[in-house]
Amino acid sequence: MNVLKRIWGPEKTKPRMMAVEFLKYVGPGLLVTVGFIDPGNWASNVSAGAQYGYTLLWVVSLSTFMLIFLQHNAAHLGIATGFCLSEAATGFLPKPVSRIVLGSAVLASVSTALAEILGGAIALRMLFHIPLRLGSVMLTVFVLWMLLSNSYRKIERWIIGFVSIIGLSFIAEIAMVKVDWPVAAVSWVTPTIPQGAIFIIMSILGAVVMPHNLFLHSEIIQSRQWNLEEPTVIKRQLRFEFMDTLFSMLIGLAINSAMILLAAATFFKNGVMVTELEQAVDLLKPLLNNAASIIFAVALLFAGVASSVTAGMAGGSIFAGMFKEPYDIRDKHTKWGVGTTFIGALVLIFFITDPFKGLLMSQMLLSIQLPFTVFTQLYLTSSRKVMGDYANHGVEKLMLWLIAIVVAVLNGILLFSVLKG
Repeated sequence: MNVLKRIWGPEKTKPRMMAVEFLKYVGPGLLVTVGFIDPGNWASNVSAGAQYGYTLLWVVSLSTFMLIFLQHNAAHLGIATGFCLSEAATGFLPKPVSRIVLGSAVLASVSTALAEILGGAIALRMLFHIPLRLGSVMLTVFVLWMLLSNSYRKIERWIIGFVSIIGLSFIAEIAMVKVDWPVAAVSWVTPTIPQGAIFIIMSILGAVVMPHNLFLHSEIIQSRQWNLEEPTVIKRQLRFEFMDTLFSMLIGLAINSAMILLAAATFFKNGVMVTELEQAVDLLKPLLNNAASIIFAVALLFAGVASSVTAGMAGGSIFAGMFKEPYDIRDKHTKWGVGTTFIGALVLIFFITDPFKGLLMSQMLLSIQLPFTVFTQLYLTSSRKVMGDYANHGVEKLMLWLIAIVVAVLNGILLFSVLKG
């Protein structure tokens, strides 16, 4: 494929040396991965496994494939230009257009933070019986402390730790159940649409590519402070960035798949319907044991905290980019963006009486905004004025636009379904 050929180039490096060097670059992709395993995805995956068993595992495979290309393209912009998506939109789009795109993206970050904070607060209620609103305030204060008192590199290490805990939690959960691996293996690569499954399929596919993650990846990839003037350096960074993105997205694939496997091997096998995360925890106790339900809730808490952190970073990046500035937590524009994201989300939570409806509302708002972000990104990365020799072209360009159209259509169908329901 052209995209892989251009990234990899003719340069050859010994596998052992490349593996050691690659470890230095792991990090940015994992920050994006937490948006791929946020509480909204948990609800969709558990429902998929509980209602349809292993059948919908292919949806996770397809969504991950699309995500890899779009996230790499976002990081590509950051490496080749030195601008994040917000800065590039401000610098290269007409001002009225950029203000509409970026203003709606800030609202999307608020909506994302709402879902992430709600998910973490639900986990606190599961574990410690803390009221939802109080848990939301506690989680927001903790996340703000993390963002305001820690450097990017420290936050990156926190997130890697959180993702590791989530992954280990699901390894423990899967070890407790009997998974039908031959059936699962076929389901990962065989598209099947059971009767009545279209809404859950749309929910999984539509929620995987999130606007704030595209802005975030184009920003955090620059934390490495790479030289942008030397073509050989840019090519090298593109190669390792793609490896980081691929590695991180595959971890997201494994965790999302584990959710479906767990639900299929417990709830579907026993004919138990599950529609909410708290219900899943309550039902795991009699089907497995108390430890299984606690592990599930702990993993959800870490997912809520980690995804809330990245939602705040994205909000700060988008807002700072409107002033042609990079993300810098010491800068007032970044602080305003982070504060707007969390304060806006927290205020909305206090007006929500039904957490499940709150999650639906947040997904609806993301579905409205996503096409603005995706098509803005592809316009910028396909422009030689913006990207120079690194602009999208050929098969790569065609594939990216096809993926963008599919994602936009799926989110449109999801939005219509939510409004209709």
